[in-house]
Amino acid sequence: MKAKQSAGLLLYRVRGAQVDVFLVHSGGPFWTNKDLAAWSIPKGEIETGDDALATALREFTEETGFSVPPGEPLPLRPIKQAGGKTVHAWSLEGDVDAAAVRSNTFTLEWPPRSGQFRTFPEVDKAAWFTLDEARTKVHTGQVGLLDQLEARINGEDS
Repeated sequence: MKAKQSAGLLLYRVRGAQVDVFLVHSGGPFWTNKDLAAWSIPKGEIETGDDALATALREFTEETGFSVPPGEPLPLRPIKQAGGKTVHAWSLEGDVDAAAVRSNTFTLEWPPRSGQFRTFPEVDKAAWFTLDEARTKVHTGQVGLLDQLEARINGEDS
């Protein structure tokens, strides 16, 4: 079985000396009361034959309801999360209104084995965080993406 791969966009903005990153919180019952290490960059699974960057751009729009801001997405080094999934990501400078996020939805049997199916947003909220805040909010496996972005912004990108 091939390990899953996903692609996403790490949107950021620079305000003076402060760098903020845009993260989304997963919707649905499993994430309702979770905050620390429960946020993510907007991303989705790369289907067989799909282009990773095209997937990242599509998933950003599907999960947030926003058009991708103008600019050139710059690739970050792929990271591997604890479950074995590889995440391909691109950084892009831009700005969106996090309070206006409008996500696509999914259907889930809830409660489990109840025979009742409910619809949930894939993303239930979005927010801007400083890099330090984001390191506590984002899934542990994605912290490396924040580190890469910070190094790039500081001119330390190799």
